[in-house]
Amino acid sequence: MTEPQHLVVTTTHEDEGAARALATALVRERLAACAQVHAVRSVYWWDGEVQDAAEWRIDLKTRAALLGQLIDRISELHPYDTPEVIAVPITSGSPGYLAWLDAETAAAG
Repeated sequence: MTEPQHLVVTTTHEDEGAARALATALVRERLAACAQVHAVRSVYWWDGEVQDAAEWRIDLKTRAALLGQLIDRISELHPYDTPEVIAVPITSGSPGYLAWLDAETAAAG
């Protein structure tokens, strides 16, 4: 199997406005072609106990080659000690959409 050329990178934020601002910054910097911000409920271990919190999930579409830069930038901009940043390969998609994704992120490197 070949390495994926495109990814969906996910992070979360506790505040809707800050999530939208983070998504906007990453798209503006061309590290992602687009982002969706969704309300979610997260249940997770943190500081030795189970947490249950409202969060905002950000799904970013990007080129695999930009993953390191994107992780670094999320880490710089994010207030969490350990922000969630996971990447899922896009194994297939419409050729036109994937070409658009490539074009919109070309300026980032």
